[in-house]
Amino acid sequence: MRVLVRTPNWLGDIVMALPVLVAMRAHFSGDILAAGVPGAFAPLLAAVPAVDEVVPLRRDGRRGWRALDAEAVTMRRGRFDVAVLLPNSFGAAWAARRAGIRERWGFATQGRRPLLTRAVSRPRRRTPPLHQVAYYQQLMRGLDIEPVAPAPRLVAPLDMVAGARSLLVLAGGDRIRPMVGIVPGAAYGHAKRWFADRYARVADRLVQELGASVVLLGSAHDRDAGYAIESSLAAADGTGPGPGVVNLIGRTDLSQLIGTLACCCAVVSGDSGSMHLAAALGVPVTAIFGPTDDRVTAPVGSHEVLTHPVWCRPCFLRDCPIDHRCMTGITEDRAFRAVAGQVVGFRPRGDS
Repeated sequence: MRVLVRTPNWLGDIVMALPVLVAMRAHFSGDILAAGVPGAFAPLLAAVPAVDEVVPLRRDGRRGWRALDAEAVTMRRGRFDVAVLLPNSFGAAWAARRAGIRERWGFATQGRRPLLTRAVSRPRRRTPPLHQVAYYQQLMRGLDIEPVAPAPRLVAPLDMVAGARSLLVLAGGDRIRPMVGIVPGAAYGHAKRWFADRYARVADRLVQELGASVVLLGSAHDRDAGYAIESSLAAADGTGPGPGVVNLIGRTDLSQLIGTLACCCAVVSGDSGSMHLAAALGVPVTAIFGPTDDRVTAPVGSHEVLTHPVWCRPCFLRDCPIDHRCMTGITEDRAFRAVAGQVVGFRPRGDS
């Protein structure tokens, strides 16, 4: 058979869904397993050994039903027999049906049960809430598929690591000293961002006290955060952030981002897709959580998760209507001590 897993739409959610692909590979061992993924994230799935084919679902600027029509056309070309739908949306099920996929499996949410041939009841709300990785595993159990992988795991291909190293050399990076990645941005909204001046002080202390090098990472949308950190770190002569810090925000594609994270000995990040990527690559993460719920989306594994207990978190708001106390309560010293403990003695996976 030809089996399609329709992945979530966000980078972090796709990483947290990687154990689903491992479980599906074991269950459909003699069949073709494909991953239908938003086109921008196709390089990530190309690095997953469990996947035989990657189906980029490009919308080409379309919105609403026209975008779903475009997805349906792409999936129809694949002539799939089964589609496992990880997004909970009605549209994902509608597109799979319109694509002519005979078997459509997923959680019965948003009124889409009539569109599914195997509908699994959504897990009940609980306290503490279910982590997103466990949520996807519940779907596997509901489909009588054994969830064989407890955590997302990813190995950066050698060509991705080589490409990242070349980019770092061109940007003036230092390959001799241990490298720490700092990811200051967040796609969801400004409330998820820790403060640029605090990231800058952590970066400066990593360079001055630990002899580390620092690379700033993120998408083009995060450039303002990177510039703010650079301004706080400006060298005395005003030429740049000073030795030991390289700003690659907005200068990496996804393959280069994966390769660069694999070369890091630790990563400091807010609740972001890069945070989950680093954790899946086996890199120790210091994760700074404000308005979102770390119980649901914390990096899986032995990582440092920093929160500040206030009555209003988690609120999930994109912008804080009061004083951003969930973030102001997380100090620079606390973050530095967390990442410093991770740096000592760690050998990055990207090293040969």
